[in-house]
Amino acid sequence: MKTIAIIPARGGSKRLPGKNILQLGDKPLVAHSILYAKANSAIIDEVYVTTDSPEIKEVALQFGAKVIDRPSVLSGDLEPTVSAMKHALEVIGNDAENVILLQPTNPLRPQNLMKEAWEIYISEKHDSLMTVTRNHQKFGKIANQKFVPFNYEIGQRSQDLEPLYFENGLLYITKAELILSNIIIGENGLPFEVNHPFASVDIDTKEDFEYAEYLLNLSI
Repeated sequence: MKTIAIIPARGGSKRLPGKNILQLGDKPLVAHSILYAKANSAIIDEVYVTTDSPEIKEVALQFGAKVIDRPSVLSGDLEPTVSAMKHALEVIGNDAENVILLQPTNPLRPQNLMKEAWEIYISEKHDSLMTVTRNHQKFGKIANQKFVPFNYEIGQRSQDLEPLYFENGLLYITKAELILSNIIIGENGLPFEVNHPFASVDIDTKEDFEYAEYLLNLSI
């Protein structure tokens, strides 16, 4: 049973230019996910970075990943992640059974997350898994200049809210056959709950990057 990690890291980032190779701590952003995958070599057989950027390719090779040259047509702002993963699988060949998606914009992950998620994915025979985090905020919308609560009633305590969860992007595990069908999370997909400060890091802006630096410094 072969399992590979795919890290999609395109070069075009408008809100934070060059973010995937910005230095986070003592290494480039994309390197954190590469090294996390390599630290879980008991699960992951090979680590791939799919990119359209020569600079990201150089960093990926430097940190021991294999590189898939992603076509520009699959590297646009609106192109879904699954298309890059499918292309990578087609280039690699169809010998992988499981694919672990690690997004470089989620560089900080709890140390035992991979092991714990993998054990449940395998033992319960899921076709896919994604990490989620419980929300503790009171959401609503504004309609006709009035605030309309969505997940609570005015005056209700936060601790009494009905549990809602958000997809935190830390980790995805899925069958390769789903990826080849343009699906990341299948019908038997498991939401794996992770309530950790790292789950709030998803780097898209300078402020997101600075927050990641703050948490990284706290954890060292």
